[in-house]
Amino acid sequence: MRRENQSTVSEFLLLGLPIPPVQQGFFFALFLGMYLTTVLGNLLIILLIRLDSHLHTPMYFFLSHLAFTDVSFSSVTVPKMLMNMHTKHKSIPYAGCITQTYFFIFFADLDSFLITSMAYDRYVAICHPLHYTTIMSQSICVMLVAGSSLIACACALLHTLLLAWLSFCADHTVPHFFCDLAALLKLSCSDTSLNQLLIFTAGLTAIMVPFLCILVSYGHIGATILRVPSTQCICKALSTCGSHLSVVTLYYGAIIGLYFLPSSNNTNGNNIIASLMYTVVTPMLNPFIYSLRNKDMKGALRKLLNKKIYSPN
Repeated sequence: MRRENQSTVSEFLLLGLPIPPVQQGFFFALFLGMYLTTVLGNLLIILLIRLDSHLHTPMYFFLSHLAFTDVSFSSVTVPKMLMNMHTKHKSIPYAGCITQTYFFIFFADLDSFLITSMAYDRYVAICHPLHYTTIMSQSICVMLVAGSSLIACACALLHTLLLAWLSFCADHTVPHFFCDLAALLKLSCSDTSLNQLLIFTAGLTAIMVPFLCILVSYGHIGATILRVPSTQCICKALSTCGSHLSVVTLYYGAIIGLYFLPSSNNTNGNNIIASLMYTVVTPMLNPFIYSLRNKDMKGALRKLLNKKIYSPN
């Protein structure tokens, strides 16, 4: 189809969350509190890692980037959702919708790759402790983060370029609280088979391949622990990997529930709930998981608080 034959769409209408009007105020306050907690909690993690020299290790290098990604990921959708709930003005410009889709896919994929890099770091730390500093050098860590960003950028760019080429029908109502790619494709009058193929292939690249890599990493970690089944070894592995495993469970649990459950269970309400899980809930819980279950983070926080309390005026 030629570009000039496409219909022009100036804006989309986001229906938002299926919440009764009388409960809008309560949920607005709830999601605002969760968003502020997400921002402040993740920024605190970044600050602690930057200020405490004991946290200048590969694991916390990845954690600081994951915290920044979580703040950005949540900021792509939540502020617009809150504004729509508060003002009842649910429209979003066409360009804004395409931009939101790009950054949503970019940060979602980057989250997946960073979690995988952290799993690899834990694998090296437990399975090859004597070579850890050599394998997980600063240059390797930077390359892993840079490579993750490049792949995520390429996936998001492909999706949005193909999306921008589509034409849209008269109905421009999106039954979601953000410009969800799948919801937008349903509104298109064009052939979306290429978009669907890209969703499948990019999904394998950005979601399933990292997930399989995480499973392989923890498979090797489990085999290493079983070869030396001491209580001390098991406790050390749990303290090292427990926080990361919790984040993996939260992140991939929501995605599997959204994309891999039977289609009969994937109603629009379920899709929105799953989307809220990995755009609002998971980024908010990550700081608590890493701070409450990590003695290094708690120690860095105590030092920061003591420094503020006892520092001369």
